[in-house]
Amino acid sequence: MDSLITAAARALARGDLLGALNRVALRDDPPALALRGIIMAQLGDFGLAKALLKRAARAFGPKESVGRARCVVAEAEIALVSRDLGWPEKALDAAWATLDAQGDVANAAHARNLSARRHLLIGRLDEAERLLAGLDPSLLPPASRAAYELTVAGAAIRRIETREARAAFSRAAEAARRADIPALTAEVAGAARVLDAPAARLIAGGEERLVRLGDVETLLGSDVLVVDACRNVVRDRRAVVSLASRPVLFTLVRILGEAWPAGAPRDILIERAFRARHADESHRVRLRVEIARLRAELGQVAEISATADGFALAPRHAARVVTLAPPVDEPDADVLAFLADGEAWSSSALAVALGSSPRTVQRALERLSAAGKAQSFGGGRARRWTAPSVPGFPTILLLPGPLPGA
Repeated sequence: MDSLITAAARALARGDLLGALNRVALRDDPPALALRGIIMAQLGDFGLAKALLKRAARAFGPKESVGRARCVVAEAEIALVSRDLGWPEKALDAAWATLDAQGDVANAAHARNLSARRHLLIGRLDEAERLLAGLDPSLLPPASRAAYELTVAGAAIRRIETREARAAFSRAAEAARRADIPALTAEVAGAARVLDAPAARLIAGGEERLVRLGDVETLLGSDVLVVDACRNVVRDRRAVVSLASRPVLFTLVRILGEAWPAGAPRDILIERAFRARHADESHRVRLRVEIARLRAELGQVAEISATADGFALAPRHAARVVTLAPPVDEPDADVLAFLADGEAWSSSALAVALGSSPRTVQRALERLSAAGKAQSFGGGRARRWTAPSVPGFPTILLLPGPLPGA
């Protein structure tokens, strides 16, 4: 890299976007195009950023595979930040392999972290953790180290391991301090606040209250039977029963869990589980069939007995029953949770992240929009959705290469 490119890269590393842009604004050589693309991405112009990076990748010569790979990794991060989850994952894997083979260990590690972040975002937690386990964070510069620690914290939060998450957030804050980039420091601080925010509603004995993630972790380690409406599972300390693919059965057990230690009347079970306003004999027959199926599913953790007017849940091993529900009592809470990250989502990206059909997600977005809980901009394939009251911070992207002497 010549002196201007080096100076621009150093300015970009310090977070001085305009200073970096001034040094490369009038140049069209591949390294300058790549730098301008990254600068535009950090300024929020993702369309121009992607166009510049594509031009840079095409302009690199046949022997400059590392330069092209770095552009691909930068494009992948822009896709991740802009929630373009349809971006080809194999291209990132190929770029990571090229960088690793050519000895660019810092950007190879960053590419691997990007892949882990994508897997974490779409719920592939095991794959994300496998990728993180193969990373040596000491190879990363401070800004990328902060991004790595945020990914580690995200995985710990998904596992409901608050101590590990706090430790990762602390390491991310230290890395952001060393990077000395205000936007990155703000992003880390904002992400860490999730541990002190309401994570769920605890419903027990006819009362409910908001609880934090640490409270949830303590609860799951105690002697209780938890009907978890955040993940559609029923668990105690010995076993976990997933009903994620059995929505009717989970609705029934949730009603029984919220009613415990009392039972739930048949009419209430039929109305909420089958959405029937007026119960007839066919509904009662169906209820008996579904309760029999639920008994078979919950055999390890609970019993269901008939009462005079309905059914009651009784834990086999636990002392009591509690229900965990999303902190927002909203039918489309899962969609709203993704929008709350402050990024602009397409309906197709939300469908990938939720594992749902695009049409189901579109209907949910329309309901949220009508209620004033979501807003959109753009049209057609460029239409994006956000939660109106959640501020976002720019995500720091990688440099086109390690600085000389760094």
